[in-house]
Order: sequence, then C-alpha cells, then structure tokens
Amino acid sequence: MFLGRYDHTIDEKGRVTIPSRFRELLENGAYLTRGFDKNLMVIPAPAFDQMFLRITALSITDPAARLLRRMVFTPAARIEFDRAGRILIPPALRQTAHLQENAVIAGTGDGFEIWAAELWEEQEELFEDPKVLEEGFSKLDLSLR
Repeated sequence: MFLGRYDHTIDEKGRVTIPSRFRELLENGAYLTRGFDKNLMVIPAPAFDQMFLRITALSITDPAARLLRRMVFTPAARIEFDRAGRILIPPALRQTAHLQENAVIAGTGDGFEIWAAELWEEQEELFEDPKVLEEGFSKLDLSLR
C-alpha cells in the first residue's frame, strides 16, 4: 500500500524524488497522469491497465467518456526512475498541477498523488472542516465488516 506524506523539491529539470517505499511497490512500472483535483496521479501499471480497459469500454458517443479519455490518456506518461530515485515530470503536467519548487507526495492506498505544496495545504484544510467530513463521507460505506 502507498501510505504517508512526503515533502520534496522539484529541481530545475522537473525531477522529483519518489520515496524508496513507493519505488519498491512499482516494480511492474507505473504511469503518471493528470489528477482530478489540480494534482497528478501515479498509478501502478496493472491498475492503469485495468483503468484503460474500463475507460475504453465506454461509448465514444458519450461526451463525458471522450473527455475522460482525453483527460487521463493524453497527458499520461510511463514513469522511469533515474539512479537517484527521481522521475521527470513533463512540463505540461507540471503546469497542470501548478508544480514549481515544492511538492507533496501523498499516498492514496493503491497509488499516490503529487501536489504543489500550496494546493496540498488547501486539501489539509478540508480534513479539518466538520461539514465537509460529515456531508462528504456520510454517503460512503466505510464499514469494516
């Protein structure tokens, strides 16, 4: 599982170090793509393959399905680690996620996200908002049984 939060810097070439625990979980490869919240998603290759099958099974006559295809697949890139454990974030994805110098790597269980530090702070504010927590999570079935 991808757990935890890590603060890293992005160098002038657009590279960011990925925590070693996360790299170990990506032995079968991974993809980097646009997230849904002004962030980036890193999805392990087997999960990305499943997502590909589900999205491409949607009707191309559905405008939402076409938009989803463009949003997920057009900016997607297979990630590769250099010897220092860094990945290169393409310029278009850095711009999409407002990434400049400081990044937050946030584990999301089955993958992880890369956030501009300032935008991550906004997410953390949501964690503290009782209204958001009550209204948003009450609709989800989080039972452990």
